[in-house]
Amino acid sequence: MRIAVVGPTYPFRGGIAQYTTLLVRNLRASGHTVFFYSFTRQYPAFLFPGRSDRDPSGIPLWAECEYLLDPINPFTWWKLVRRVRADRPDLLLLQWWVPYWTPSLTVISSLLKRQPAVKIAMICHNVLPHDGGGALDRRLALTVLRRADALIVHSELDRYRARALLPHARIVKAFLPTYEPVVAEVVAAQQAFRAQLQVPNGRRVLLFFGFVRPYKGLEYLIQALAQVRTQIDAHLLVVGEIWGSPAYYQRYAAEFGVTDAITFVNRYVPNEELQPIFAAADVVVLPYVSATQSAVVQLAFGFGKPVITTNVGGLPEVVQDGVNGLLVPPQDPVALAEAIIRYYQTDLAPTLAANIRAATEERAETWPRLIAIITGLARELNGAGD
Repeated sequence: MRIAVVGPTYPFRGGIAQYTTLLVRNLRASGHTVFFYSFTRQYPAFLFPGRSDRDPSGIPLWAECEYLLDPINPFTWWKLVRRVRADRPDLLLLQWWVPYWTPSLTVISSLLKRQPAVKIAMICHNVLPHDGGGALDRRLALTVLRRADALIVHSELDRYRARALLPHARIVKAFLPTYEPVVAEVVAAQQAFRAQLQVPNGRRVLLFFGFVRPYKGLEYLIQALAQVRTQIDAHLLVVGEIWGSPAYYQRYAAEFGVTDAITFVNRYVPNEELQPIFAAADVVVLPYVSATQSAVVQLAFGFGKPVITTNVGGLPEVVQDGVNGLLVPPQDPVALAEAIIRYYQTDLAPTLAANIRAATEERAETWPRLIAIITGLARELNGAGD
């Protein structure tokens, strides 16, 4: 099957770039002809809230592609349309996650729907933005998504949101696949890495990983840590670039008396550091206030680490309470602390980790499962049977 994919890859960083790259790799490994078109740039510097959108990894995650699209240069939109038509794919996959992409994706999809029309499926990482969802966000999402022949979502929450916007759309839910960790050939010893991060020997280690943004609820974990430390000698690693003021979270830590029990690694982490970071942790804790799904959960599972998270959005669809992690109500530091304490005091780690390993091939959130959904959708849209 001939499949075209538009999305970021190295040298761009972040979960969408990793997702798109792994998608292309797995499509090609399954024997499909894949045309991968990436960006010459993603965002103008003044629009990007982080330090840089470039991946500093020494071991990059990349797939062979053509760098064609600049979202603020309409000439490149026409160039991409011509290239897609020349390659004659059975299905074009476009990535959608924030309203910034509305102008370019609207024009590209509109031109490709002219005869002879190209079948288009849009992969919705977020139907509406994490910290948006107002009338303008809904209007922009509708402008783009209604031009697709089908939508692929990764959670039940996003399926509901897509259905509310487009009652008659073809919407397919496919779980976000488990990410495949990129492992360096030489990895520092776990104890040495803990020392580098200023984690005292003997302490239990909680890991909060990923960009630090308001909807991720880090302040509730800081509050919970104070209660946890009355019974468990625990240390919190906060690893990821803080989008906003680091002082906000540092003041939280000081107010709750846990400054010496938190290490902030306020930067984007390259691929070669992932294994030692996750190896240093006993459990990954994600106290999200809201979420559709989370690539960090799938990365944690890829490293065999249980996850303690909140019962919001699509997270309960992949984190099963008492099976591969623990679930608590959002914005409830007491419940979060009690779950962390129970995780240690009842020694849940071996059982949860064993369940993660045993379910690796059986879970619905695998790349072969997603590839099967995409190819089945392509056959359906083109009027072909199984």
